[in-house]
Amino acid sequence: QVQVVESGGGLVQAGGSLRLSCTASGLPFGDYVMGWFRQAPGKEREGVSCISTRAISTRYADSVKGRFTISRDNAKNTLYLQMNNLKREDTAMYYCAAGRAPFCFASWTVPANYMGQGTQVTISS
Repeated sequence: QVQVVESGGGLVQAGGSLRLSCTASGLPFGDYVMGWFRQAPGKEREGVSCISTRAISTRYADSVKGRFTISRDNAKNTLYLQMNNLKREDTAMYYCAAGRAPFCFASWTVPANYMGQGTQVTISS
C-alpha cells in the first residue's frame, strides 16, 4: 500500500521560511519523479517544482524561482521543499506527488501516480 505524507506546513509571516517534507512508502521511491503542487482557495491546482529520480534535474514555476528549493533523499524516501522569502500569494495547500516520466517535467498537467493529502501553508502580512 502506497502512502505519501506531507508535513512541515504552518503559519508564518511574509518574508519568512518553511521547509516542507514528504515521506513516501510502499513504492520504489528512487524510481519516481517527485513534485510539489499547490492549490489556493478558489484557484486551480498548480505545479510548484519537480525533481528527477537522481536529483540531477529540477524544474520550478516562475512564481517561486529563486525562493524555493526542491531536494530529495532517496535513502530516506523523503522529498523536501525549502521555501524562503515567502509571500502572501504562496498561501495554499501544498501536495507532494510521485509519478513516472514524463510526469511533471513534460507538463504540470501530466497526472501523478500518487499524491498526498496535503499540508497547509499560510502566509500572513
